[in-house]
Amino acid sequence: MERINEDGYESMSGSGNLDGGLEDEQETLVLEKPAKKLKYHRHTQEQINELETCFKEWPHPDEKQRLDLSRKLNLEPRQVKFWFQNRRTQMKNQLERHENVMLRQENDKLRVENVAIKDAVRNPICNHCGGVAMLGNITIEENQLRVENAQLRDELSRICGLAEKFLGRPVTPLASPIALPRPSSNLELEVAGNGFGGLSSGGTSLPMGPLTRPGMMGVEKPFNSSVFVELAVTAMDELLRLAQADSPIWMTSLDGGKETLNPVEYMRTFSPCIGLKPSGFVTEASRETGIVMINSLALVETLMDGSRWAQMFPCVIAKASTTDVLSSGIGRTRHGALQLMHAEFQVLSPLVPVRQVKFLRFCKQHGEGLWAVVDVSIDTALDGASINSFVNCRRLPSGCVVQDLSNGYTRVTWIEHSEYDESAVHYLYRSLLSSGLGFGALRWLATLQRQCESIAILLSSTVPCEDHSVLTQAGRRSLLQLTNRMRDNFCAGVCASTVRMWNRLHVASLGEDVKVMTRKSMNIPGEPPGVILSAATSVWMPIMHQQLFSFLRDERQRSKWDILSNGGPMQEMIHIPKGQTSSNCVSLLRLNVS
Repeated sequence: MERINEDGYESMSGSGNLDGGLEDEQETLVLEKPAKKLKYHRHTQEQINELETCFKEWPHPDEKQRLDLSRKLNLEPRQVKFWFQNRRTQMKNQLERHENVMLRQENDKLRVENVAIKDAVRNPICNHCGGVAMLGNITIEENQLRVENAQLRDELSRICGLAEKFLGRPVTPLASPIALPRPSSNLELEVAGNGFGGLSSGGTSLPMGPLTRPGMMGVEKPFNSSVFVELAVTAMDELLRLAQADSPIWMTSLDGGKETLNPVEYMRTFSPCIGLKPSGFVTEASRETGIVMINSLALVETLMDGSRWAQMFPCVIAKASTTDVLSSGIGRTRHGALQLMHAEFQVLSPLVPVRQVKFLRFCKQHGEGLWAVVDVSIDTALDGASINSFVNCRRLPSGCVVQDLSNGYTRVTWIEHSEYDESAVHYLYRSLLSSGLGFGALRWLATLQRQCESIAILLSSTVPCEDHSVLTQAGRRSLLQLTNRMRDNFCAGVCASTVRMWNRLHVASLGEDVKVMTRKSMNIPGEPPGVILSAATSVWMPIMHQQLFSFLRDERQRSKWDILSNGGPMQEMIHIPKGQTSSNCVSLLRLNVS
């Protein structure tokens, strides 16, 4: 029975609901006998293409999006709503059918092996002469086949349980009898690799066979990727429990209300998923919750893309890349996406070493507009040994829980939990890192809020530039690109990440708190070819940071500390706001030589 909307129109598009059924109770329509003749409406190919494009971006459009789309395509809002309902139901049914096919294939394999075992029992063959053997001669072979068959059944049950946790819905093997062709006498049982091609969901394969990873001296070591899936599921469970838990596992500080983790309660509640803490490492863990000017789908896409993730946190992430994708998601979404990543985190000081972390990133949708993204290091998860000497930090289950709000904003709960080598950190910054202000959840969430606010303001055409000259939109965009390059080069020169190939210079007259480096500039936009010299240090000053920041950004005070101004006053020519506060902006200054 096909779906009929309340206006008497029947959806006849190529992407309609081919399987019947509705997605949930809220979208259920009761089909009543119409009092008049039904009107049939067939969408045009242009309308279908536009609807499919919008479905990829937001499969659950709100009322405003449906209204805009109906005006654009010359359709009624109810027609747009029913098309999206049919499309979601069709995708859901296709996914379930695909999963059933995969499980049916695994069940068929076991049935084939079962028939082979029965055939071997009925017609025993002697291994020496090839004739008919007595039953007593095949006891060992029969027992071995039964043991291998039981192992295969246990493996199938384990993968079904793992898939249930990974996908968030029950997955059970089929048990209905199926007529199978009689197998050949040659029986090849693969006990180690049980013939599973992968755990597939919606066209996305999770390889369960052995993989290789770089070992010592360049030797490749085999490793089963199912361990990655188990580690990701365990980390996701811990992240959700930490996001929902309150006292006593989270302690609120008296100054500012920051939430830090109680290590005693944490060890009592959770078991280490990547091994015990290495000797000499210290723990830092914090949690923050705030409202961000972005929707959940856009934020999830940004987090799962290495380059966009680094651009969203420019002063926190020095470098980020995706080394391998185990699963790209289910049904053209990021639900179930699992990938291996490498990143370098930084504090803008030469006295704090850059943190290099290799980790798994797992994304899962837990409800309508509710997502969670979790990270967990794999440095010790691969072989269970102690952490490698070149790794100065490892990331325990950390990430964020994202929930859409009705006004287009998103509530984000951010959790940061890591262990690092404190001996490499200068004593000036040890208290900063232990308090969570260096790499803690407060810094990540504040950076995310500031960047989303800046993007929203820069994309808005109603915000004028407060300048004293005419600045076109192209000139404004070029100026902002220039400031982004300035910021990236500044951070690279201070922290010496692997983004640039720096050579450390050791000057006898300078202490360890001053870092002097050089690099060659070759074909870098905005830089002339030659040698770049960078000298950086950090000092402690008995003054509030807000007061110092206000002094440095005031162009009227710049001649007091900037030797390049030659004592002359500065004049602000262009002012481009990047936030609601006046201190978050881009300014073009000119030295008044007169």
